Amino acid sequence: MVDELLTSRLRLRRWTQKDRGRLAEVFAKPEVWRFPFGRGFSVEETQAFLAYRIAEQATGGWADWATELRDSGRLIGYIGLSVPHFLPEVMPTVEIGWRLDPLAWGRGLATEGARAALAHGFSSPDLHEVVSIYEPQNAASGRVMMRLGMRFDRDTVHPTRGLALRVYRLSRAEWESTVPDGDDVAR
Repeated sequence: MVDELLTSRLRLRRWTQKDRGRLAEVFAKPEVWRFPFGRGFSVEETQAFLAYRIAEQATGGWADWATELRDSGRLIGYIGLSVPHFLPEVMPTVEIGWRLDPLAWGRGLATEGARAALAHGFSSPDLHEVVSIYEPQNAASGRVMMRLGMRFDRDTVHPTRGLALRVYRLSRAEWESTVPDGDDVAR
């Protein structure tokens, strides 16, 4: 995992314990965790999330990045690549995902950051394909997946929560065919 990815408007970077307070503010908003929980996170849940992410990034494997607005340095959530252990039927694979403050919605930031994460991921010779998983009611996430050039793979059900899930896939070849020349995906 690289320490940092930059786009024109975002900085994707490693998590630190200093992120706890701002992340708790973002994650407390019910809209942020509407899918799949229908509520915001408690401070304890946010602390557990952060501890897991810090441990995950320390392994050197795939991990989501803390995501900030470059102009202000304000933490707005996360974007990145991780392993979707919760859905064994798609394994082995890597998932592209995001979760942002509602104040950042509707500005193309999830797409911009996901493009940077995908560019980084597909620069690894070991990554040949990614998935993205969402609840079909979360149409905004589905639209981001389509803008990224992902294709529908399957409808399924979360194995323990019973929630309907939709899986999209993107191969390295498909990714390379969708990235415009000169696209500012990461520097």
